[in-house]
Amino acid sequence: MEQFLSQLKSLPIQQRPEMKGFSRTNLLYMRLFAEAYPDPQIVQQLAGQIPWFHNCMLLDKVKDSEERLWYIQETIQHGWSRSVLTQRVESGLYRRQGEGALTNFNQTLPQPQSDLAQQILRDPYNFDFLSLGPEAQERELETALIQHIREFLLEMGVGFAFVGSQYSIQVSGKEYRLDLLFYHFRLHCFVVVDLKTVEFEPEFSGKMNFYVSAVDDLLRSPADNPTIGIILCKTQDQTVVEYALRDVAKPIGISTYQLKNALPEPLKGNLPTIEELETQLNILSVEVEAGRDIEKQD
Repeated sequence: MEQFLSQLKSLPIQQRPEMKGFSRTNLLYMRLFAEAYPDPQIVQQLAGQIPWFHNCMLLDKVKDSEERLWYIQETIQHGWSRSVLTQRVESGLYRRQGEGALTNFNQTLPQPQSDLAQQILRDPYNFDFLSLGPEAQERELETALIQHIREFLLEMGVGFAFVGSQYSIQVSGKEYRLDLLFYHFRLHCFVVVDLKTVEFEPEFSGKMNFYVSAVDDLLRSPADNPTIGIILCKTQDQTVVEYALRDVAKPIGISTYQLKNALPEPLKGNLPTIEELETQLNILSVEVEAGRDIEKQD
């Protein structure tokens, strides 16, 4: 592959009339590809393992090589379509990996489950697919997430299965309701999510500790790993969170979420940026040229 692309750089188009599919746009992408991945090992093991138009989109939108390789690895592992990959790139998933979320997983979970649990978190979670302003109440947020469950699960990440909202559990004859309950198939455990539309408060961790203990006793089977709790808050103070989690025995993570800003201009956020338009036009141009070459061959 790399040798072929190297030859293409120096070979005039007129000298290879038998070759098809080499439009000007396609050749430009090939050159960018060769320059971005000079190491044949990377081409064979990573970039060469995803579809061509996935690579074109990444070359357009992701300029940092380490970040681009991370998206390629995730695409290979999870089988992302181009539209899913594009959404993950545009939402800045690489920068929102769970290392930034505050948890007590290292103290409450054995290895390697603690590392895996940390990896499933985002910070912040991106709920821009919701048409809610920053003043939304907790029930409004929960209802909107359920109405957009496909996008919500996509944002949560691979492995999450939705169990229910306002999930009812009985403790000593009294009913308690969990905002959101999931099961994670990679971690083999239940995940309780508590939604807060305010800044994190210390008492939130005590409430979540109770919920996680109850799920462990009432729902968890002998084959399941310990239940994990995730508190999603509007904002958080690192010191307050660290104190609140320090002596909590159950695995709990604290993360934030972001909603699309309240928009005084009706169209803000609904129109694509210049960069997005250029990217889509480039990809469309490549697809059209490829379709024409196929028609000529037929």
